[in-house]
Amino acid sequence: MKTAASRARGVEHDILQLPQANSVAPYYEPQGAEVAIFEAAYRKRLPLMLKGPTGCGKTRFLEHMAYQLKRPLVTVSCHEDLTSSDLVGRFLLEGSQTVWQDGPLTRAVKAGAICYLDEIVEARTDSTVVIHSLTDHRRRLTIEKKAQEIDAHEDFLLVISYNPGYQTVLKDLKPSTKQRFVAINFDFPSEEVERKVIVNEVPGTAPALAAKLVAAGRKARLLKDHGLEEATSTRALVYAANLINAGLDPINACQVAMVNPITDDAELAEALSEIVKAHFAE
Repeated sequence: MKTAASRARGVEHDILQLPQANSVAPYYEPQGAEVAIFEAAYRKRLPLMLKGPTGCGKTRFLEHMAYQLKRPLVTVSCHEDLTSSDLVGRFLLEGSQTVWQDGPLTRAVKAGAICYLDEIVEARTDSTVVIHSLTDHRRRLTIEKKAQEIDAHEDFLLVISYNPGYQTVLKDLKPSTKQRFVAINFDFPSEEVERKVIVNEVPGTAPALAAKLVAAGRKARLLKDHGLEEATSTRALVYAANLINAGLDPINACQVAMVNPITDDAELAEALSEIVKAHFAE
């Protein structure tokens, strides 16, 4: 949900909301010790960085952990126009008065929420600098426009996500920022786990179909080192399963979910299509 002010600035963030007692926990299939690591870091309120390719389950993992820890979660989708004011807050005109409106980071700091800055490498440098004082012993947010410092609520936790595959000379996190975080490495799940994810995410999916999708996806990922900029994600496999579940032909479903979105190169698209046909052609 976006406020009028956030819409005007193009800032997307979720409202503060505690997990409901009768709600279902977001599904997540552990791949290693990431749950234990997160729990330990949260007990000591150590900021966390989730590293891994797009669509491998970083956001779902965080949603799962927020539910398990019974903490509200504020997610901010970072982009190149995101400023520190978008995170911290700004003065706004309401009628003839000037009023201050907290940004999503400030609200999370005050409420003791988990604040998730998704794909932080996309944000402007001044946006990342503002979080530094929250990631060390100070745990304090400075609001320069109000000449104010706010001590973080004891339950507050800062989490960022970072895709190493996107790093360039112009878009990368400074080492001084990276070293402020405990980092958990993510990758696409094992074949067995990925099958479980698809079957769980798309009820009614036959295990045999999930196995074909996973096999095709894993084969397609081998093209990542041969010109393909983005690997076929677990999310893409789930989308394909949904389309098949909705009645679409499997080959067409895989084409629009696993091929078309990730490349405009005709040769790479043809190679991906051949992989799909090899697994789904009768």
